[in-house]
Amino acid sequence: MPEPASRRQAEANQGETNHKKQSSDNQMDRVNWGIIGAGNVTEVKSGPALYRTERSRLMAVMRRDGEKAAGFARRHDVGRWYTKADDLIHDPEVNAVYVATPPSTHSLYASLAMKAGKPVYVEKPMAARYDECLEMLRVSRETGMPLFVAYYRRTLPAFLKVKELIDAGEIGKVLTVSIRLHRQAAEREQEPAAMDWRVDPAIAGGGYFYDLASHQLDYLDFLFGPLSGVRGTAANMAGLYPAEDTVTGTFAFADGMPGSGSWCFACGKEAETDLMEFTGEKGRITLPCFQHGEMILENRQGRHAFRFVNPEHIQQNLVRQVVGALLDGTPCVSTGESAARTNRVLEEMTGSYYGKREENPAVPAGSGQHRQDQEYHPE
Repeated sequence: MPEPASRRQAEANQGETNHKKQSSDNQMDRVNWGIIGAGNVTEVKSGPALYRTERSRLMAVMRRDGEKAAGFARRHDVGRWYTKADDLIHDPEVNAVYVATPPSTHSLYASLAMKAGKPVYVEKPMAARYDECLEMLRVSRETGMPLFVAYYRRTLPAFLKVKELIDAGEIGKVLTVSIRLHRQAAEREQEPAAMDWRVDPAIAGGGYFYDLASHQLDYLDFLFGPLSGVRGTAANMAGLYPAEDTVTGTFAFADGMPGSGSWCFACGKEAETDLMEFTGEKGRITLPCFQHGEMILENRQGRHAFRFVNPEHIQQNLVRQVVGALLDGTPCVSTGESAARTNRVLEEMTGSYYGKREENPAVPAGSGQHRQDQEYHPE
């Protein structure tokens, strides 16, 4: 009761047509969402988008901490709240589930919801491990339930403008792409117990690379198709926490175009960088991925600067597509198939650090800092 107020790659590339068929078979006339894990990301970025999108309503929320669940329900005028995920999943008024817990529980909750006959929208990265993504895809296929993932940069104005300019040939044939994301480590001033779960690979799958680079790598998949020939080196250079803090990688696309990336989450303030660069035969495009800055086009016509305003609730555009897919069978740009490919790339780039993930996903290979395996539940 509610309380008050290899095979792996082949499976990951299953056709997007599955979702069109699944959506057309669905008889919904409105999406009634339930959130599992009503934490920080749902407060502004995503939660309000669920009830401010046409033909979409937020019916119920779940968090293990009942006081926090009730507080979220009050702030967002949600009719009921739960402290157990199973109760929310089996609420007859909920017909779609948004999984917003940390990655280690994505596969569990998404699979339970789909087996209960409910489509799922899950936070990114899709899961802590690639094999968990494949399991989620298997359940989606077997149950006929659509699966979407919150890679919302595929729907934001600046990133769509880059795609428009590239497709229009404004920089000619794209020759290479590079990513640089270097940030300070807030953990230098923290005790281990106070550190964010995003630096615990047992919960997050990896470190900030999994949390942030996943957005960038997924966006490249959106622009150019699946990444191949992925090679990477990952290390823990600062020794502040168990996860990797520095990664370099190379990759390519179907037409042979090469790309590279450098990620460091332990640099000094003076070295902070956030840049994606697309170099073409006739010019280049640069933009930040996470900071609010200008997107710059430089070509034979000169230098052109663009600024864009994002939706108040950053996931609004993607949520609108998810709702359209469920109710009308229209396409959604971020599905389980595309998101699983990104998890594969993350795993390939960090393989030098974690080794064979299936043996012990929580313990980095060759690291002297090992945290005890722990079961994680959303608060």
